Amino acid sequence: MGNTTTKPKSKTSAARTITHRKLPRAASAKWSGAGVVKFCVQGSYSASTNVKFTPAKLVEVLQVGLPFHELEDLQARLAVPAEKLAPMLGISKATFHRRKGGASKLPPAVSDRIVRYARLLGQAFKVFEDLEAAKQWLNAPQYGLGGAVPLDYARTEVGAREVENLLGRIEYGVYS
Repeated sequence: MGNTTTKPKSKTSAARTITHRKLPRAASAKWSGAGVVKFCVQGSYSASTNVKFTPAKLVEVLQVGLPFHELEDLQARLAVPAEKLAPMLGISKATFHRRKGGASKLPPAVSDRIVRYARLLGQAFKVFEDLEAAKQWLNAPQYGLGGAVPLDYARTEVGAREVENLLGRIEYGVYS
């Protein structure tokens, strides 16, 4: 047997490298996560929401982490004090106050919880057609949840799904 060398089947397969797609500055600013809470609350059909977050883009943004101002936006929309919101999101009050006003990104898990609560507020807004009524409903004990407050019940993903199911039953007139 002689020496044999094998040639790659094509020139591109030998020099194949993995390249990471980088977005241009304008596109990266667009997908920085700014406006996620507004989008979740007002919905994709709102004329005032200039950025449309598809599920794929939302996942991409959440994996990087939302900017801290999205947490402040959620707090303002829910009208919940920081002392109550921080534990709901799984962060300490000290961390909440330390990051306040900064340009830092939140961890993906906290970002995911922010979107969870924003989507619940958006669904309640859709059902009650009034933001104040939605906030009031989310902060009051509900018979359909065994007397639990929806915002407290939604600390877990399973609890959030139950709150969504209850809102769906209310929307379609099912006695709950």
